Amino acid sequence: MKKKVDDYQIYEKYYEQIFQQVKNDPFAQSLGIQLTKFEAGFAEAILEVKNHMENAYGTVHGAVIYALADHAFSVACNAYGKTSLGLSTTIQFIESAKPGDKIVACAKEIKRNYRTGFYRIDIFHEQNLIATMEAVSYRKDQYFIELD
Repeated sequence: MKKKVDDYQIYEKYYEQIFQQVKNDPFAQSLGIQLTKFEAGFAEAILEVKNHMENAYGTVHGAVIYALADHAFSVACNAYGKTSLGLSTTIQFIESAKPGDKIVACAKEIKRNYRTGFYRIDIFHEQNLIATMEAVSYRKDQYFIELD
């Protein structure tokens, strides 16, 4: 019988190694997304919206907001060092943002089991909720860090 692994122990023991991996996302870095909080099952990321991120109507392109939310989701679901992939997401855009705004995505784990995780990601500009996303992850067997 396989010994059950405690995800929180993995997170605590390998925090630095996991953090280095999740914060060094080339796509997120190319957009200027900064990881500001990282905990087991929780992540917060911020993005200062640039002029080239606007759509034809002068507001932030939905794909930019989605990318910020998706990055926070990815960090939160990979916080235990086990490779996790997005299975599905649903996003609702509530308000717009403009170039110069700083937008923040907060991803929170709602429930996680051996194979799947459920997350809610809220995206804010200042105190205003501008979008919300629900996401489901699939957890693979392998870890993306070296375990002792």
